[in-house]
Formats: sequence, C-alpha cells, structure tokens
Amino acid sequence: MTTGLDVVLLIGAAVLLVSVAAVRLSARAGLPSLLVYLLLGVALGESGLGIEFDDAELARVLGFVALILIIAEGGLTARWTALRPVLGLASTLSTLGVLVSIAAVGLVAHYALGLDWRLALLYGAVLSSTDAAAVFSTLRRLKLRRRLVTVLEAESGMNDAPVALLVILLATGEFGSRPWWQELLLVAYELAAGAAIGLAVGFAGRAALRRAALPSAGLYPIAAVALTVLAYAVGAAAHASGFLAVYVAGVVLGNARLPHRQAILGFADGVAWLAQIGLFVMLGLLVSPAQLPSAVLPALVVGVALLVFARPLSVWVSAWPFRIPLREQAFLSWAGLRGAVPIVLATIPLSAGYPGAGELFNAVFVLVVVFTFAQVSGIGSLARRLGVTAAGDEATELSVETAPLDRMGADLLQLDVPEGSRLCGVYLDELRLPPGAAVTLVVRDAEAFVPAASTRLRTGDSLLIVATGQVRDTAERRLRAVSRRGRVARWLGEEGHASE
Repeated sequence: MTTGLDVVLLIGAAVLLVSVAAVRLSARAGLPSLLVYLLLGVALGESGLGIEFDDAELARVLGFVALILIIAEGGLTARWTALRPVLGLASTLSTLGVLVSIAAVGLVAHYALGLDWRLALLYGAVLSSTDAAAVFSTLRRLKLRRRLVTVLEAESGMNDAPVALLVILLATGEFGSRPWWQELLLVAYELAAGAAIGLAVGFAGRAALRRAALPSAGLYPIAAVALTVLAYAVGAAAHASGFLAVYVAGVVLGNARLPHRQAILGFADGVAWLAQIGLFVMLGLLVSPAQLPSAVLPALVVGVALLVFARPLSVWVSAWPFRIPLREQAFLSWAGLRGAVPIVLATIPLSAGYPGAGELFNAVFVLVVVFTFAQVSGIGSLARRLGVTAAGDEATELSVETAPLDRMGADLLQLDVPEGSRLCGVYLDELRLPPGAAVTLVVRDAEAFVPAASTRLRTGDSLLIVATGQVRDTAERRLRAVSRRGRVARWLGEEGHASE
C-alpha cells in the first residue's frame, strides 16, 4: 500500500538523482548547474507537475540551513596560508564593498524604477551578497590565479553575515529606529561576536577531535560539520552573526591537522552539494512563473546597474588601499556571482509581509537566472583576455590523510603521489623523514610491497607511513616540502606548511 511518505521519498530520490546527473550534463553544455536546479524546481512546481509550495517562512528557514552547510564547506576547504595574504581585501569587500553596492543599487532603483528609498535599499541589500555555492562550483573548475580565487571565495563566505543583518533591519522596520551610530555599533558587535564565537568553537573542536579516538572513521566528518552548525547556533543565541561564526569555525577546523582530514573535506563537499541541490530546487518551487514576465524589466534595470556600476565601484573602492591591478579588479567585478543567496535573502521581506516584497522576489529570481548565465558563460574567456589565469607550472599540493592508532600512540598517514609532484623520482632515503616515522608500504599498479631505502617513487604511488604522535606534523611538513621543491627543499627554504 503506497503512502504519502512513499510518494515523497520517490519524488525526492528521483529529483536528487536527476540533479546529480545534471552536474555532469551542465558541465558538458557549459551551463551553471544552479540554473538546472532552479529550472527543475520550476518544472516540479505549480506550472509543471503541479506541486504547490508557497510557504515563504519555511523557505527562509530551510534556505538558512542550506546556507550554513554551504558556508561551512567553504570555510573547511579554505587554506589559511592562502587566505591570510588576502584577508584584508576580502574583509573590505565584505563590509565596505557591501555598503557601496547597496548605496549604488539603491540609487538606481530609486530614480530609475521610482521605488521609495527603503525598498530601493532593500533591493541593493538583497543583491549585494555574492553566492558561495555559485562561486565555489564555478571558480574551482577554472585554472585561475590562486589569489583571485581565494579573494572571491573568502568574500562569498564572509559577506553573507553583514548582508543578512542589513536585510533583516530593512525588512523588519528596525532600520532607522535608532541613531545611525547605534545601527553601526550593532552591526559591528554582531560581526565581532560572531567571529569570536567561531574562533572559540573552532579551537575547542580542534582540540577535542585531535584527542578523541572515535570508534569509526565516519564519525569524524559528522563531528566536524556538526561543530560548524554549533557555531551558528551559539552565535544566533548570543545575538551575533551565526553565518560568520560558521565560516570562522570552518576555517579553524579545516586548517587543523585532524584525523581523517580528507574524509572530513569529502563529506563536507557532499553535504554542501546536497544542500545546494535542495536549496535551488526549493526556490524554483517557490516562484510563480506566471508572475515573472512583469519582473523582467526591473530585473534587467537593477541587474545592469549591479554589473556595470555597483559591483565595479565596490571593488574599486575596496581594492584601492591594496593597490590591486586594474585587470584583477575587472575580473573581481565580473566574477562576483549571484546565486541562491540573494533569492534566499529575498524570502526575508517576503515572509515578513513587507510591501513590494513579492515583486522584489520575482525580480531577484529573474536577475539571478539571466545574469548568472551571462557571467558564468564568459568568465573563462574573460580570465584569459585579462591574463589572470594560473601558470602551468604552479606547484601541485599534496593531500595527506591521517588516522589515529590510539593504543600505539601513533598515526597512520596515507598519501598518493600526484602528477606534477616532485616526489616522483625521489629515493625513499632521500625523504629524510624524522626518527619515529617510516614508510611501511607502497602500492604501485595495484600491487603492494614493503619498500627499501633504494625504492624510487613514481607518479601514482600510494604510500602508507606510520609516525609517532610527536613527529607526525614534522613528517607531514617534510613530505609536502619535497612534493613542492624536490629533495633539496630544505636548502630552498621550503618548510612544507599546508597551503592548498
């Protein structure tokens, strides 16, 4: 006997499988996968299969949950050594750049569309946040300079926090009820407290996971992601920025030498994909296609203002103190992708019943579809024309997986020799691993053998290394150093710190 739950599970599983397959198909066709998911949601909705979904409040709640998981993955995969040099620029883009973008879009929306100032600024606030899912999924497929990718990813991970605060203030009527300096102090408090909470949860979680010997390797990824969600919950309870707490906690945990680190990153990536698919399909269900034609003109007006005026201006103002070349500024302006985040933010005034919120939601939906397609389609060719692609000889980063051997007081390290790594051709005794660390097994061409000091490593080799807890970090740094600079890494000043 078929029940309603069975039907829901059937539809859900089918949608999920189709969405997974769509990733491959959209990549071949050159289309952003998020557009496929949005259109899939529209096809399932009232104008397609007839599934009705019009609960804006539920969409807002589920959207926030999905954003937490997507931002957590962005923080977990961000490398501190790459993030640190661009943190100032990314932070400025996420704060001062956001304010400039809101003001510029609000100015155009007020005078070109005749909107009152508060609704015009609400348009600017909703559209001022770049989308982490769109940025991550697009930029990681391109061979770009690491600094630019890191700036855009960090900006998309951090700017949700101040933007969400401003949208809530504008949509709920709290904006303007206090002096401007109190509004500024409130936002500053929420951001600072969110960052502090993220640091506290991240460091506490790092210490706990490194000391714990959990009975199953699969528990480490669950615990790591749960810690980022805990950071959001603590931040929200303290009236701080939960989104910023999630990102900061993710960065701390992602840069710690945790057991089964690669499994943690893989799990977080899978959860983020699931959240992204569910989020876009849900937002596609929420929209009413019959109402979209009237939103095309406002969407195009605001979209053009955002793309050619507000975003370049915000990048120029933010990048000026850091003396960023104009070519890189041009790419940062074009690559500030919008995706699900503006649509989710548009559900805040919609669920609050703010006048004009329905038109705002429809305009944002149309804008995201049209401009995401235009920006993503041309981002690769623009990068080549501006000369911001990565050099072909950029160093290959080595991934090292660790697992604790609790009773022995040691760790098991596993790594594969990737193509381009300078481990290739190195003899085992040239690794110069510290006392207490030894290569115990090599797997080559599906055959395992115990290596000798004269064993020469090849591309594609898999190594198992046992190291005591005291020398594990030293052994891992040495392996990374040799992978980047070869057997003379130490003479070249290569310390082997993680920078992927």
